[in-house]
Amino acid sequence: MIAVIKPLFTATASAIGGRNGHSEAADKSVSVDLSSPKEMGGPGKPNTTTPEHLFAVGYAACFDGAIDFIARSHKKSAAGAKVTCAVTIGPREGGGLGLAVAMTVEDPSLPQAELEQFVHEAHEKICPYSHATRGNVAVSFTVKGA
Repeated sequence: MIAVIKPLFTATASAIGGRNGHSEAADKSVSVDLSSPKEMGGPGKPNTTTPEHLFAVGYAACFDGAIDFIARSHKKSAAGAKVTCAVTIGPREGGGLGLAVAMTVEDPSLPQAELEQFVHEAHEKICPYSHATRGNVAVSFTVKGA
């Protein structure tokens, strides 16, 4: 079932040349040259990025904010949490390519069990990237609290 949303903000971006071209946001806040990595048979040009890097940055930032939102709802702070998101691309069993995500969440200021609870709640209830990937992308978590 597709969830209906009440729009708050829309980001618009364009790409020319696909994985070996250029992409930028309509408001010019992001402008990047792309190059397929050598591991995927591409040129792996210096000073370029990939769609997977962009997805990893977006998911990490969004998830970090979701964790702090959940922590604040419990009268705690996760403002110092560090979220590292690794996005892997590879062949799928059914053909084509798919993604897998490995997320590491670290916050030495929060007890381990509490941080694990915040991560679980952020993933299940808040983060739109988590909602978008659920059932489509394998997402795993490593949580490192106090």
